[in-house]
Amino acid sequence: MSNTLRTVQLALKSLMLHKLRSGLTMLGIVFGVYSVIAMLAIGEGASLQAQQQVLALGATNVIVVSKKPPLDGSNNANGARVLQYGLLRSDYRLLVETLPTLLGAVPIREIPSETRYLQKQLNARVVGCTADYLDMNRLQLARGRFITDQDQSQMANVAVIASDVADTLFPFEDPVGKSIQVKESRYKVVGVTRARTASAAIGGSLSGQDFNKDIYIPLRTCEVRIGDLVVNRSSGSFSAEQVELNQITLRVGSVDDVLPTAEAVRESLERTHRNKQDYDVVVPLELLRQANQIRQIFNIVLGSIAAISLVVGGIGIMNIMLATVTERTREIGIRRALGARQSDIIQQFLTETIVLSGSGGLIGVLFGLLTPFAFSGLRWFVLNFVLEASATDSPTGRLFADLHPQIAWWSLPVAFGISVGIGIAFGIYPARSAARMDPIEALRHE
Repeated sequence: MSNTLRTVQLALKSLMLHKLRSGLTMLGIVFGVYSVIAMLAIGEGASLQAQQQVLALGATNVIVVSKKPPLDGSNNANGARVLQYGLLRSDYRLLVETLPTLLGAVPIREIPSETRYLQKQLNARVVGCTADYLDMNRLQLARGRFITDQDQSQMANVAVIASDVADTLFPFEDPVGKSIQVKESRYKVVGVTRARTASAAIGGSLSGQDFNKDIYIPLRTCEVRIGDLVVNRSSGSFSAEQVELNQITLRVGSVDDVLPTAEAVRESLERTHRNKQDYDVVVPLELLRQANQIRQIFNIVLGSIAAISLVVGGIGIMNIMLATVTERTREIGIRRALGARQSDIIQQFLTETIVLSGSGGLIGVLFGLLTPFAFSGLRWFVLNFVLEASATDSPTGRLFADLHPQIAWWSLPVAFGISVGIGIAFGIYPARSAARMDPIEALRHE
């Protein structure tokens, strides 16, 4: 122990003889460790933000859809029989009452229908839904309001129309307050949704859907005014289908609850849909995998980039230690002449590199802990003095404004350990070069 302490004291004394050089060498390790911690913190914050966006896209949703069963002799529509299939309102009540993991559920009824306003007409999709449909599918209102629970209880004849419906039926006037005709009933327009691109398995939808040609009405109003029976007549043929609900979107609290909830849904519906293949339970497995992989991708990529700076710091240590060996050749010769072994010389120079890299690693860890505060100051400066006012409302500006680095606590010991390991790795060659010197040649060195 005393020999080790003496070696450390000698290493500190040798390094303090060249304070500026030692300090500049240490800076390479300081910034390397700081960059590792900072990049992983930024990556952790970005991955957390991305995971929240993925979850908002519907990674915690279980989608139950009605599926038209194969036609056979007993339900052939050409025989003027009404084909009954799909989810029932009793299924919705059963799932809501029996599943403990649910945070919300949205029943949906979809019916294609011709819509009229004065002389204008449009083929649209009428969606009977509840108030939660807006948030479930990440829709935004351009004006007015969405369907409320009061509209449901009162079975009000109100409707919220999408952007394309508004542009077609009301090209030169505000549609809010006007009445449109859907089938045999008239509905007062109370809101208009913003235009949005089609989604595919995002939010509460199963497949690619164009939300811009939708008309949203209260589900109970849809039950009373339109009903469950849909009759299609074309070219002398007749077909009729009776469907109570086209889809039930279930939201759970955690990604871990998705698969168990889906299995519970299947078991519940198997009891009420015996020998029927008229429904499907869909789980967004791709979004689940994406949510689990995002953090690993961020950590691997950003950690690898930051580790390069540590390697650069290690090269700086090797360069300085090689120069130190050349400067201290006579000292090495004297120590060997006085009985020092090669292992003693190696230990001396390795101790100096460990002191350099270890001290730089500790300072880098301390700086790394300040990353959230440093990034907050950088964000304030960029948003106030670099980006224009219009740019702060852009997707990039909002992304930068909403990014909050999160310190990955496991990165602190890892970064410090890597810094010491790099110091040892890049210090071995100079130490071995010093130990292999011929003592007599070293003593002759001027």
